[in-house]
Amino acid sequence: MNDNLDRYFQKGELIPAVVQQTGTGEVLMLAYMNKESLRLTLETGYTWFYSRSRQKLWNKGETSGHKQEVLSVTADCDFDTLLVEVDQTGPACHTGSHTCFFNPVE
Repeated sequence: MNDNLDRYFQKGELIPAVVQQTGTGEVLMLAYMNKESLRLTLETGYTWFYSRSRQKLWNKGETSGHKQEVLSVTADCDFDTLLVEVDQTGPACHTGSHTCFFNPVE
């Protein structure tokens, strides 16, 4: 399976993953995946990411219980960004907000 994932990591070890709520299309968050977290996401049906700050894998909702069940994963035209459609349980943001995008830029 890892050979099939290589095409997504031609430009680097990490790929941005835009996470979108099924049904509404609301963008919940942006995170990064490495090959292992993408493999785990596809195998388990729940989102896994690579934390750039902690430099380790993390399963979304592992401690909070606010999991993301994966419905589909789609690559963009260049195979260097992923769109992950999920069914979010609880808030997506660590602040308690449903989405991580709530700060207007002025």
